[in-house]
Amino acid sequence: MYRIVTVESKVRVPPEMLSSNVREAVKKALEQQLEGTIDPRIGLILGIVSVEEVGEGKVLPGDGGVHYYTKFKILAFKPEINELVYGEVIDNTEFGSFIRIGPFDGLVHISQLMDDFVSYDSKNSVFLGKQTKKTLKEGDKVIARVIASSIGKEENKIGLTMRQPGLGALHWLEEEKKKKKK
Repeated sequence: MYRIVTVESKVRVPPEMLSSNVREAVKKALEQQLEGTIDPRIGLILGIVSVEEVGEGKVLPGDGGVHYYTKFKILAFKPEINELVYGEVIDNTEFGSFIRIGPFDGLVHISQLMDDFVSYDSKNSVFLGKQTKKTLKEGDKVIARVIASSIGKEENKIGLTMRQPGLGALHWLEEEKKKKKK
């Protein structure tokens, strides 16, 4: 889930940034220090939205930078359990399908692909349902549900399922709608 989070923290502004406006310098320092990092509580920090407050700066002995207490807003992404996500299949392997959801990749284990016996064609990198004849290949757009999320630990892992009604490849869902209309 994408969200905007308000954070209060200290930030070090290096001496080369001190010639500009203090608020702009603080924002640039925050961008350099935080963007692209992962915090287990917040998720992946995508960007600094705004700097709300900047306190008085302090210079520490032996450090040419100025440390400011500041309040700022960040844009972050952290998938939540039971959240529905829209993504694209980027890789199929014999044990499941990797789905790109925003800035992360999640795994749909082969047992969570569909309510059918699933076989994997390694030559074409395609999953095939035995009875339903549904296929899943790289590039397919899908809707999945987050069933496990471990962000900010040693490894970032996101587990997904497509076995519930209304989930799966978009072309599966369109075919189901057509069948219901008939």
